Amino acid sequence: MITRQFGSEVRWMLRRPRTIIGLFGLVLVPIIISFGIWTAGEDGGGGPGLSAILQGNGMVVPIFTLFLSLNLLLPLVASIWAADGLAGEAQHGTLRGLLVAPVSRVRLLFVKLFGLTAMSLFAVTLMAVVGIIAGTAFLGTDGMMTLSGTTLSTAEGLVRIALFILLVTFQMVSIGAVALAVSSATEHPLVVQAATMTTIIVFQVLGQFPSLDWLHPFLITTGFPGLIDVMRDPIPFDQIWDSTLLAGCYLLIGTGLAAMRLITKDN
Repeated sequence: MITRQFGSEVRWMLRRPRTIIGLFGLVLVPIIISFGIWTAGEDGGGGPGLSAILQGNGMVVPIFTLFLSLNLLLPLVASIWAADGLAGEAQHGTLRGLLVAPVSRVRLLFVKLFGLTAMSLFAVTLMAVVGIIAGTAFLGTDGMMTLSGTTLSTAEGLVRIALFILLVTFQMVSIGAVALAVSSATEHPLVVQAATMTTIIVFQVLGQFPSLDWLHPFLITTGFPGLIDVMRDPIPFDQIWDSTLLAGCYLLIGTGLAAMRLITKDN
């Protein structure tokens, strides 16, 4: 029963035009980045961080692309899916039928959360796969150069990319869980998207003020830069663990608030 609901939710999400458009937009990002670096030639390198090792290092493209997209693009997509999951259903009148059905409302929430997780993993993986293909095609590759100056084999590079996919997906789902909490309290999907993206932008702005150092450990965006430690050799896991733990707190808070709202929501 529950597996059929999970499958139905994912199929329903995949059939929506905005999902197809969103996925198409996501896969364009690594292609554009790879093409841009290729056309820039040797002048395209020399920047800070990952951008300094992109030239001739195509396997870094998927990590570079996901890292950039995590700041705005991926949260936007997660907020759209979360908005459609509950607020969109309420707007179209289908949520009422789901709430009066002989199915636990908590189960309904977890079905929505599963759909969000499955689509997030699919989107992030799709971006990474296209990034590997585009990066290799435009920039070439001979293993993966790390920020530590070492070069990993292709197999080791793929393992690093897979780990980064999981980390980014978890961050995306955590943001989506908070968006689900907002989605459970409104019938307007645009409100969910606006609230989520405003929060992400405000968090990033607050993270730029040294005088607010006491607040930074509580902002989910503060943990984003630490994920890039995946590109160091050996991997220092301290910041990665802190970022994942913080995202887990947002996931629990968002899911808990959404559950409380759904349980008390009128039919």
